Amino acid sequence: MAFIQQELSPETVTKTALLPQVLQRGTQSHLTTLSFRQKLDELYGAILFGDVFKRGERHIMQFGMELANEQYLKESPLLLAEGIRFFSEVLLKPALENQAFKSSYVEAEKKNLKQKIESLKDDKIRYASQRMIEAMCQGEPYALFNHGRLEDLPTIDPSSLYTYYQEVLSECPVDFYCVGNVSADEVLKLLEKEFSSIAGKTRKTVQTQTASRPVKEERVVIERMNVNQGKLNIGCRTQTTIKDPDYPALMMYNGILGGFPHSKLFRNVREKASLAYYCSSRLESHKGLLLIQSGIEIANYDQAVQIIKEQLEEIRQGNISDQELEQTKATLSNQLRSQMDRSYEMIQFHYQSVLNGKDLPLEILLEQVNAVQKEDVQKIAEKIRLDVIYFLRDRGGNEHAKSGV
Repeated sequence: MAFIQQELSPETVTKTALLPQVLQRGTQSHLTTLSFRQKLDELYGAILFGDVFKRGERHIMQFGMELANEQYLKESPLLLAEGIRFFSEVLLKPALENQAFKSSYVEAEKKNLKQKIESLKDDKIRYASQRMIEAMCQGEPYALFNHGRLEDLPTIDPSSLYTYYQEVLSECPVDFYCVGNVSADEVLKLLEKEFSSIAGKTRKTVQTQTASRPVKEERVVIERMNVNQGKLNIGCRTQTTIKDPDYPALMMYNGILGGFPHSKLFRNVREKASLAYYCSSRLESHKGLLLIQSGIEIANYDQAVQIIKEQLEEIRQGNISDQELEQTKATLSNQLRSQMDRSYEMIQFHYQSVLNGKDLPLEILLEQVNAVQKEDVQKIAEKIRLDVIYFLRDRGGNEHAKSGV
C-alpha cells in the first residue's frame, strides 16, 4: 500500500479526492481502461484500489494492491516483482494526452465524484454525521468533506489536475507498506527500483491545527428534511489526541460511554429507555473529538438529549462500576488484538504512529489500556466539553421547535 498525505484544505480537497480515481483509469502502457483491467487479470486476478480519507486535518490518498503469493503458483515466480512494477506505473506513469490527463477519464471521474458527493444526502446517518462536523468545526479544515465540494468540479480540467498531481508526487510525504509472506529485503529493493524517480526528494511537513479549541457555549443546530426518523448527533471536544499520554484513558472513556454494546449509551438510551434505534460514540483520535450518533423518534428529542447528557455526567461523577471498567478493558483489548489478524487494519494501526510521530507498539498500548483506573477515566471526563447538538428532523410541527413537537 501507498499513503500520500497533505494538509486538508479547501483549495485542494476536491482535486485530492479526484486523483485516485483518475489514476485507476489507465497508464502509459495500458491506455484504455479495458487494457488496464486485463493487466490485473494477468496478475492472477490482482485487486487494485484507491481512495481518500482524513485523519485529523490531514487529507490522505491511499492506493493498494492485493496479489496472490507467488510461492503457491507454479507458473509465475516473478508475480511480486511484476505486481510492484505495475503498481508503480499506476502511481507514476498515468495515461496522458497533450501533456495532461486524458480528458475523457477526468470528465468521467468528475461525474462519478459529483454523484458520490450528492449521494451523501441519501445516507442520512453519514449525512447527519458530516453536517454535525461542519457545524462543530466551522472555519476549521476538518469541516471539509473528504470527497470534496461540488462547486470545485467545474474549475478542474485535465491540465490543472495533472499539474497538481505532479506537485503532490514531488512534495507530499509518501509511505509504503507491504504485508504478507514475503522477504522484506526483496520488497524494499523492488520499491527502491520502481519508485526511484520520487525517492530522495525533500518532502514538506504537513501542518495541522491544535486540537485544544475551547468551547465557549453549547450550540444546537436543527436541520429539517423529508425524514421519518430523527438523527441526533452530539459533538464533544476532548482536549486529548492520540499524541497525549492520557489517550488510553480516553479510549476507555469512549468504550464505557458508547463504544460497545455493554456501554452506557446503548444500555440506557436504547435498551432501558427505548428511545433510540441505535446509539453509540466514537473518537476522532487525531482531532480530539468525541462523536455521539443516534437514530430516534422525532418526538423523543428532548428526552434523548437529557439521557445522553446524564451518561456524560455519570462518568464525570465517577459512577463507573468495576464490571464496566473490566468489561471495557477486555473488549477494547480484544478489538485491538483482532486488528493484527487483518492486513489492512494492521497497516492502518502502524500508520497512526507515522501520522502522530510517536511509535506506539500494540503491546505497549495494551499495557497502557489495562493500567487505566476509574480515576483516570474521571479525569478525562472533566476535560470533555459538549460543543454541538445537531438534530436532523422532519419538516412538520413548529418550524422553529428544537424538540419533536
